[in-house]
Formats: sequence, structure tokens, C-alpha cells
Amino acid sequence: MKPAPFDYVRPNSIAEAAETLASCGGDGKIIAGGQSLMPMINFRLVKPSVLVDINGLPDLSRIELNGNRLRIGATVRHYMTATDPVIMERIPILHEAMRHVAHLTVRNRGTFCGSVCHADPAAEMPLMTLLLDAEIVAKSSRGERRIAAPDFFLGSLVNSLEPDECVTMIEIDTLPADAGWAFEEFARRHGDFALASVGTTLRERDGRATDVRFGMMGVGEIPLRLPAVEALVEGQEVTPRLMDEVAELLGDTLTPNTDLHASADYRRHLAGGLAKRALADAWRRAERGTGEA
Repeated sequence: MKPAPFDYVRPNSIAEAAETLASCGGDGKIIAGGQSLMPMINFRLVKPSVLVDINGLPDLSRIELNGNRLRIGATVRHYMTATDPVIMERIPILHEAMRHVAHLTVRNRGTFCGSVCHADPAAEMPLMTLLLDAEIVAKSSRGERRIAAPDFFLGSLVNSLEPDECVTMIEIDTLPADAGWAFEEFARRHGDFALASVGTTLRERDGRATDVRFGMMGVGEIPLRLPAVEALVEGQEVTPRLMDEVAELLGDTLTPNTDLHASADYRRHLAGGLAKRALADAWRRAERGTGEA
């Protein structure tokens, strides 16, 4: 199909982009990578009256370290995230997750922030924002707003941005040098959307896990941070018995959908297996105290 008619604007500043969105009456869309937006426009699932192209704004194409937080600009491509040396060193779990994002052509054009804004519950980047305590920074003609990742995802393909807001960057945690981490994903083919994924980070102190973070995607309408799992693992030695308890907890509490790709029972079973594998790998890295692969 062909898209419905729309106007095209290429602003010279974020302020101009925000003003353009405000003038659209909720009918404008920001475009950066366009890997999700353009197919939806072509199928007329969305019909914006104006596309606001922010690719010409150089301040949005930066990856910057700010203390223990990393800022990823709105036009930073997936390939930039995947090859950035600071991310490789300071956030290796994000570097690993990038290996699972779609295919080369999508990674060359798609953006980290665009993937988060698209809010696909089977996409890697929304999960990373939850796991790494992200703040999504959005600007409008009314000023700047910072949105914590748990408040950003409202449903499948639905976020909490106002129609006149433009995301300028996302800020995420780096990991301590001694943090263990793991990212596990299962898809039918490499680059396809995930049936389930697990991300976890933790540290080892006196033979026990601390600072535990645990999240999943593909098993709900939004990416999930799972505090019940974190509480179960916190302060414990990560043993096969504990990993079995985590898998049992996930089986009892997750409520994934059944669709043509997998049943809810299959996704619950898969979640438990991926969780056990991820916790084992994260614990191995934490015991070594280097965070390296």
C-alpha cells in the first residue's frame, strides 16, 4: 500500500521541531530511523499529517558518558550503539543485546531511541531501558520532561509521550566493573522478534548476590522488570536450586499471550529456561569480578 498524503518538515533545531509538533494538533510524527514508522504509514496504520525529520540536528547523534550514566541521542543508530567502545566496556549487556536486533540494514538506519519509543514488547531496547534504570528525556514547546522507564511503557506499541513531545535522548546506567551480567533471547531465526528474552545484572559479595536486576520481554504487553525475582535472588548464593525456584516463580506469575507463534504455556516454560541460563552466566561473571564475557 501507499501512505496517506502528509507534509514533510526538516527543522533546524529541537525548538523548531517542538513548535511544529505543537502546531499539528496531535497529528505530527517525528521520524529519525523510520524502520517501524514507515511500514506503519505505508499500511495506513498511522496517518500523520506532518512528518518532522530530526536527522539534520547534530546534537542528537551523540553518545556521551556523564559520570555513571550514559546519554544516547535521538538519532544514534543501532550500529553506533553496537560498536561504541564506551558501551562495550561500561555496559556490556547492552552490547550483547544489540547482536539480536533485527538485521544489518535495520541496524544501519534504525535508532536506539526510536526503538524505545515504538514500545514493541518483543524488542530489546525497551527492556534495556527498564533494566538500566533509564530516563527518557522529551522536549516540547512547554519545556523538558524526564520520564522514568517504568512510567514510559503503557501497552503494546503505546508510550506515555504527549503528542507534542519529541525525545531528545535517553540516559541509562553504566555497570560497575565487577558486575555480572547476561542477556538471553530465543527467536525462531536470528534477527526475528523474540518469543522471550531475559536480561539480568548482579554483583557478588561474600558468596551472595547483591544489586540484582532482572527483566524480561516477549512475555507480556510491555517489557517487564520483575522485582519478585530480584527479591528472591538478592542476598542468596546463585545455586541450581535457587535457579529452579526462579523458574517456578516465573511459571506461576507470568501471564503471556497465546498467538500463532507460541502458546502462553510454551512462553512460560521458555522464560524459566532462559532465566536459569542467564542467572548462571551472570553469576559466573560476577564471581570472576570482571564483568567480561
